Amino acid sequence: MKTALFILAALLLLCLTVTAGVSLGSAPIPVATVWSIIAAKIVPGSVEVLWSAGRESIVWDVRLPRVALAGLVGAGLAVTGAVLQSVTRNPLADPHLLGVSAGGALGAIVALLHTGLILGLATVPLFAFAGALGATALVALVTRVIGTGADRLVLSGVAVAFTLTAAGNLLIFLGDPRAVHTVIFWMLGGLGLAQWPHLVYPALALAVSLGWLTVRAREINALAMGDETAMTLGIPVRRFRLMLFVITALLTGVMVAFSGAIGFVGLMIPHFVRLFAGSDNVRVIPLSAFAGALTLIVADLVARVVMAPEDMPLGVVTGLAGGLAFVAILKRRG
Repeated sequence: MKTALFILAALLLLCLTVTAGVSLGSAPIPVATVWSIIAAKIVPGSVEVLWSAGRESIVWDVRLPRVALAGLVGAGLAVTGAVLQSVTRNPLADPHLLGVSAGGALGAIVALLHTGLILGLATVPLFAFAGALGATALVALVTRVIGTGADRLVLSGVAVAFTLTAAGNLLIFLGDPRAVHTVIFWMLGGLGLAQWPHLVYPALALAVSLGWLTVRAREINALAMGDETAMTLGIPVRRFRLMLFVITALLTGVMVAFSGAIGFVGLMIPHFVRLFAGSDNVRVIPLSAFAGALTLIVADLVARVVMAPEDMPLGVVTGLAGGLAFVAILKRRG
C-alpha cells in the first residue's frame, strides 16, 4: 500500500513539474491550454481547437520535447553518478569530475567541426560515446600509473577532464570559425536543440542502461562493499566493473551528445537520494533517475525564466547549484 502511494505521489510530482516546464517561460501559456494541445496531438479531434497555431508550436514543437530531453538527461546523469560512486567507493565520483563528460564533449566536437555527419544523425552520439569510453579508459590508465585509491581516482579524473577540455578547446580554435558558435552549445550545456526525432536515442540508451543496472543492483551493492566481498559472492569483479564503466560511458556519451557537458547533476542527486533512501542501490538507482529528471527539468525552467527571453546556459545553473552542493559534501565528509 505504501509503495503504491509513493509511486502515485511521484507520478503526480512529475506531472506537475512537466506542466510547469511547458507552461512557464518567456511566453506563459495557461495550464488548461497546454494539456488541451497535448490531448489534441495524442488523440486528434478529442478537444476543440481554441488556441493559436503559435501556441501549439510553442507547446508541442519547442517546450515539450525540451522538457522530455531534460528529464532523460537528468535521469541518465544521476544514474551514472550513483553507479560510479558505488563502484569507486568514492562519494565525489560523477561523470563530470571523472572526465567522462569532457570525453563525450570532445567526441561531439570532433564530429561537429572536423568529420561532419558521416554516419547521419547517429554520428554525434557515436563519437560522444567513443570519447566518453576513451576518457574512462584514460582515467583507469592514469590511476594504474599513479596508484589505486578512491582519492587518486578522483584526482586522475580531474586531470583527464582538464586535458580533454584543453584538447576540445584546441579543436575549436583550429575548426571553421563559422561553425564554432554551434560548439559553444556543447561546452556550456543546453537543451535548445531538442526535437522529437532525436529523443529516441537518449530514451533508448536510458531505458536499456537503467533496466540493466536495476537488475544488477545487488551485485553493485556487493562491489561497493569491496572486491573481496564481491568475489566471495561469485561476482567476476574485473569483468563486472569493466561492464559498469562501459554502460556508464555509453549513457554519459549519449546524454552529452544531445545536451552538452552538464556538470554536477551526477554528483548531487545520488547524495540527496541516499539521505532518504539509504545506500541500497536497488532503491538508489531508480530513485536517482527520478530525482535527476525532476531536477534538470526545474533547472532548465530556471535557465529559461531568469534571463527571458534569452536562455541562460543550463550548465551555468547546474554549475552554481552543484558548486554549493560540492562544498556542502566536502564539509560533511570533514
